[in-house]
Amino acid sequence: MTGGEPLVRRDIVEICERLSALGELKELAMTTNGIVLSKRLESLKKAGLTHLNISLDTLISQKFEFISRRKGWNHVMNGIEKALELDYSPVKINCVVMNGLNDDEICDFVRLTENKNIEIRFIEYMPFDGNKWNYEKFISYREMLDKIQKEFSILEKLQDHPNDTSKSFRVPGFVGSIGFITSMSEHFCGTCNRLRITADGNLKVCLFGDSEVSLRDAIRNGSSDESLLEIIGAAVNRKKKQHAGMFNIVKQKNRPMILIGG
Repeated sequence: MTGGEPLVRRDIVEICERLSALGELKELAMTTNGIVLSKRLESLKKAGLTHLNISLDTLISQKFEFISRRKGWNHVMNGIEKALELDYSPVKINCVVMNGLNDDEICDFVRLTENKNIEIRFIEYMPFDGNKWNYEKFISYREMLDKIQKEFSILEKLQDHPNDTSKSFRVPGFVGSIGFITSMSEHFCGTCNRLRITADGNLKVCLFGDSEVSLRDAIRNGSSDESLLEIIGAAVNRKKKQHAGMFNIVKQKNRPMILIGG
């Protein structure tokens, strides 16, 4: 479950309970900005929430206000601590890295993993409608890795699972780990198995694809489960082997990230 922000829904605990009741569901994960997480996490865990991603782009409270246009850095940090207390393993923190904004904090984020079961996922800055993407703000996975290796010297490469979207590492002796989501500089389209259903009922088979398939209309028109599977399968089969690349993606029309969920 992603957003916008899923925790703004008053019925989010009920949604988790209903999803958890689906017999074949193996994992139930949420991506959240963490502002009200500490207040709701115990109820969410009881409702069946198994995995947690918390978005946090800075460890400096004043910079947090500048980036997010709201106060609440302390609430996010309390949410991280609450997740650790409740044994979420690991607690994943998503950090979009931008040159000149928070790239100077990369090693500070890595230090968070020394004594805590946290996975910091450094995400390359991606172009979407409304985020004023430009190449000068972009910092690649290789540049991030270079900064970290200059500070910590040795990084241990961890075994990635076949459909992982991140490249995982650990500083030897640290409890937690770090990962890099390299959507722009080193795409992983060939092994990506992510599908997204938007809040208005459309299926997106690629985060950067502008094509969508309406499952909402099919359901309202009385499509059977078998027909829905055929529609989904056909959409997946039309998925391209790789996205258009950072300089072409920025020219394409797509939803803002807040309307995609991710």
